[in-house]
Amino acid sequence: SERWHIWTLEVKSGKTTQLTFGETHNENNPMWSADGSEIVFESNRSNDPDQTPHAIGFYAIPIDGGELREIPVPAGEKYGHSVSPDGKWLSYVGRDGAGDWWRNDHLWVVPFDGSDDPKCLTEDEDVCVGDMSIGDSGEGGLSAPAWSHDSKTLYYQISMHGNTHLVKLDIESRHRTEVAGGEGVILSFTVDANTNRAACLFSGRRDPGQIISIDLSDFKRTQLTDLNAFLRDKVEMGEIEEVWFQGPDDNDLQGWILKPPGFDSTKTYPSILEIHGGPLAQYGNLLMHEFHYLSAQGYVVYFTNPRGGLGYGESHSKAIDNNWGTVDYDDVIAWNDYVQNLPYIDTERMGVTGGSYGGYMTNWIIGHTDRFKAAVTQRSVSNLVDFYGTTDGNWIWEEVFGGKAPWDDLETYWRQSPIRYFGNVKTPTLVIHSEQDLRCSITQSEQVFVALKRQGVDSEFVMFPGESHGLSRAGRTDRRIVRLK
Repeated sequence: SERWHIWTLEVKSGKTTQLTFGETHNENNPMWSADGSEIVFESNRSNDPDQTPHAIGFYAIPIDGGELREIPVPAGEKYGHSVSPDGKWLSYVGRDGAGDWWRNDHLWVVPFDGSDDPKCLTEDEDVCVGDMSIGDSGEGGLSAPAWSHDSKTLYYQISMHGNTHLVKLDIESRHRTEVAGGEGVILSFTVDANTNRAACLFSGRRDPGQIISIDLSDFKRTQLTDLNAFLRDKVEMGEIEEVWFQGPDDNDLQGWILKPPGFDSTKTYPSILEIHGGPLAQYGNLLMHEFHYLSAQGYVVYFTNPRGGLGYGESHSKAIDNNWGTVDYDDVIAWNDYVQNLPYIDTERMGVTGGSYGGYMTNWIIGHTDRFKAAVTQRSVSNLVDFYGTTDGNWIWEEVFGGKAPWDDLETYWRQSPIRYFGNVKTPTLVIHSEQDLRCSITQSEQVFVALKRQGVDSEFVMFPGESHGLSRAGRTDRRIVRLK
């Protein structure tokens, strides 16, 4: 029942001192001020944080304790902050205000002394700040913006078209320059302002991750590690083809096709359509162990970023606002249409799978078409009506589904619930869920399994005890292996 509070620890003596108190709020992400006299942190200090989850602010407290000092910023999600070396600015990543869940995260600065309003430095760019690329090598996390030694430049990540780049921005001119771009994903980074270098964890299509150093004067990269060299030297991995194709509304969509090792274009292969979670995320140019495992079993694995995800501008994300199972479904089916027309695809052996929102879409697909021979729905959502009261997100989902609770607009939630359409299901389906999943309760998959059995559909339910929503990327190793097999 205890809340998270700010403490200091004297390294030599081991003495600890609690600086903040209270039973209704948490403090997060403490960071020293430039002169070391204060600690700045994030906290929702509204009268009822549960009712106002977006009322996140910044506060500073003297290191010896005393009165809190608020640094005024608008309400909204905030994901990381850093203090400029000259002590004048606080930078952070976030959004202005509640609602509009589909909007890009932006880069902001506010005077550290609270003397002026915050400024959004990227408001003129339709680009999402942060790393929104999905992988399964571990739990992700946002690197806070980093300052140059002269406090004039900020370094940060942006996600676009399946890649996550490191860029820098002049805070006066707002001119953006690419520091580390191209194909691949900057998973995290840090900047040493004294040596003018950045250290990054970088992943590509065939590499789980390497540490690279970047000279910030000329952007020259130096790879410092050669981890998992056996993947390059001893393991035959399939080739990945990137494709841009026409969507159902003449929208441009990006996809990737992973072919089995030893691919022979004169043969035909079974295939698996993978659908990402989120939906505010993107697939892209980083290694997905699951995909390569399936490819090694002889499958063509193909994946795309349908409308509703990130990396392609706000109109792409907003397209499914209070409208799940519409254009997102259309985009996924258009991708399937494209792939099944390839000469090496066995159209009688095509499967579909996805987790979280990808599980939602898998459920939606089997309720609307029987074109796939088998489906695997993982950690899924099936019934939005009771999802509202059984997820750790609670009423934040009102922002996604029209701004009302289910009891005020039941039809909106029910219309977008895959389980509503399960009277049509014919596809043999494997259901996978973790017992301790707090994001998507196991009851969501129980409803799927019961409906499948009631409809006489060949189905099986596998439950992992003691595992969470992140089983595929952070679960116990033996259980992750069992899930894949």
